[in-house]
Amino acid sequence: MQGMWVHFTVPPTSDWQRPGMLADRLYGLDISVYEGTELLYESKRDFGFDLNKLLVPIESHSAPTDYYIRIVTNSERAGLISGMRIDDFGALSERFVTRDLPDLLLGASIAFLAFIMLLCSSYLHRRQRRSWVSLCLIAMTTGTLIIAYSPLPYIYFKEYGNIILLLFDASLFILFPALNYYIDQVFEGQFRFFTRFRHVQTIYSAFCLICLFIYATSIERFYDIFYLLSNVIMGVLILVQLLLIIILSILNAIKGNKNAVILSIGILLLAMSGTLDLTFYYLTDKRYVLFLWKFGVVIMIITLVIILVRRISADYAKLVNYSKELELYNHRLQRTEKMKIISDLAASVAHEVRNPLQVTRGFLQLLSGRTDEKSKPYFELAVNELDRASDIITDFLTFAKPELDKITLLDLSKEMKKIEAMMLPLAAMHGGILIFNTQENLYFYGNSSKLKQALINIIKNSIEAIGIDGIIEVKSTSEQGEIILKIIDNGEGMDEEEISKLGVPFFSTKTKGTGLGLMVTFRIIEVMKGTIKVLSTKGKGTEFIIRFPLVVDDKILPDDLNV
Repeated sequence: MQGMWVHFTVPPTSDWQRPGMLADRLYGLDISVYEGTELLYESKRDFGFDLNKLLVPIESHSAPTDYYIRIVTNSERAGLISGMRIDDFGALSERFVTRDLPDLLLGASIAFLAFIMLLCSSYLHRRQRRSWVSLCLIAMTTGTLIIAYSPLPYIYFKEYGNIILLLFDASLFILFPALNYYIDQVFEGQFRFFTRFRHVQTIYSAFCLICLFIYATSIERFYDIFYLLSNVIMGVLILVQLLLIIILSILNAIKGNKNAVILSIGILLLAMSGTLDLTFYYLTDKRYVLFLWKFGVVIMIITLVIILVRRISADYAKLVNYSKELELYNHRLQRTEKMKIISDLAASVAHEVRNPLQVTRGFLQLLSGRTDEKSKPYFELAVNELDRASDIITDFLTFAKPELDKITLLDLSKEMKKIEAMMLPLAAMHGGILIFNTQENLYFYGNSSKLKQALINIIKNSIEAIGIDGIIEVKSTSEQGEIILKIIDNGEGMDEEEISKLGVPFFSTKTKGTGLGLMVTFRIIEVMKGTIKVLSTKGKGTEFIIRFPLVVDDKILPDDLNV
């Protein structure tokens, strides 16, 4: 045991009805206050937390009075850290509590939020849950450390002082392995040596927890051994851990990893706050009370939360994209299956149906020439319907066997000029405006007549959708080895359900449409190694985006086309 006596003289206190004296900070376990030789206050501790406070009511005197404070401790430090404040006892009592109350509120808030987060972890996916639980442990142990480092719990709950100290040590042993695990998840396990270090520290922390239990149940008989294990060796491991985290964070930050940048900021601020604390601590011969580390820890937790939120957000974005891709894949698979059935059916039926239709059409024309004038309109109607049926069969055959009879190197600008000449009169008849804006020297392999058929189908649908004063813009550019052809109108537009059904036989937004035109269009573009995408908003218009492989120095040969 060792300690010290402090002697000081208090000026006259007759101006206060109930004076008192307050020491905000002092180091010591057993404290006794004397007025002269009279004992005024005595406090003893049977646990090893030596950060203390002192609040004592004193008598009102009109003359200076001598006071003595006896401080006894079993550590290497003892004495007053702050000055002795003389004031009204009520005001000092309020200061006695409010000085350390923010620390208690901060620690309790962090620990409570961590507990709520831990309860909510069951709703997360297993991969997300592991990072979430490690963050909860970091926050919960940090909150416990902030509370247990404040002198108030040891003053108001003196009988639980040993338990609070055990919680402090246990939180320390849990905090850094949890931090290591979380950081390793942020780095996605790419640094194997750090993962191995994490395993070593986790095992050592578990060993320290066992030693803590033995130390607590042996009435502190193995203090020197426990101090070596929990302070000296553990302190070295923590120092190495922080250095590794800082170095790896900086390396990842240099690579442009945003999470690493955020983590580096949090770690550096924590390291700076801890460094300043330790610097002041040793410059004042260990009389300085560490407090900056609390701000560093709070900032660190905030950065960890930001990183976790970013990871969860990224996982959610991946899940949404995967769901969209899966939905698109299923849609394409269903469409492919439907198209295959229709293709097989069309190929087997079309030839058998077309011949009887042509024979029937010929006999109807023959009979119409021998009948009276009153019956001729009926024959003409029947012939027109047979022609319409023949056109539908032609579309079926085109879909079923969309061979490109002749593959040539096409200049898109020349092809678009031909289509422009054909479609401008039709657009004018419907009161719309058709604008062509085609980039020169865009070459690709395909069939000219089939390309016209496909694009005319799309433009014709747009003309019928825009109405009077509508605008259709056809423009083409090149980008990343592809020709991008866009057909944009400001017509009626479609909703998502209608877009998903485009190209499906017998689905059409027109009252008399069969849907076969777009079906054939999609098939032709597909055979020419192109892709087609439709964007549309109800009431605002529709945009068809068609892509073809761009030919540069004949790098794409016609043999590459699946014909």
